[in-house]
Amino acid sequence: MRNRGMLVGAIGAGKSTLSKALLGYEAKAMKTQSLTYEDWLVDTPGEYTENPMHYKSIMATAMEVTHVLYVQDATNRKMIFPPGFSTGTGKLPIGIVTKTDAEEADVERAVKLLRKVIPKGPVVLASAYKKEGLEEIKALVSCSTIQEMRDYTEKSEKKNVLFHESLYK
Repeated sequence: MRNRGMLVGAIGAGKSTLSKALLGYEAKAMKTQSLTYEDWLVDTPGEYTENPMHYKSIMATAMEVTHVLYVQDATNRKMIFPPGFSTGTGKLPIGIVTKTDAEEADVERAVKLLRKVIPKGPVVLASAYKKEGLEEIKALVSCSTIQEMRDYTEKSEKKNVLFHESLYK
């Protein structure tokens, strides 16, 4: 199977805008009503993560991808994923902090929240509008193992990608 990523996160977290930017389209906010498959990305409605009744949809869709991209809006203080949520899919996790360019962004807090969701893996700081973090996300989705993602992160000279290995650090 070709590597493919699924974006999951809260309503308004920037999943669709990020998806468009990653695919080379103009980053434009729009509400996702259902699963959207395009090229190597699957965009999910925020309701899938905000309502535990829809977790089964996330798990079912995860069967079709190699990576799950957990999106946290840097302007939102609320985390909708329970601790360790990424371990339930069996897929390679990538944390993505969106809206890092917003005036009210609290990037440090967003990273801390994602570290609770992903016990081991990379976190990318991104801005769809400024096109920051896009190449790093694509590179990480092209990796086939957690070790490849770690190696990529350690070799990267960019400060917007990091790797961690502890649920509560």
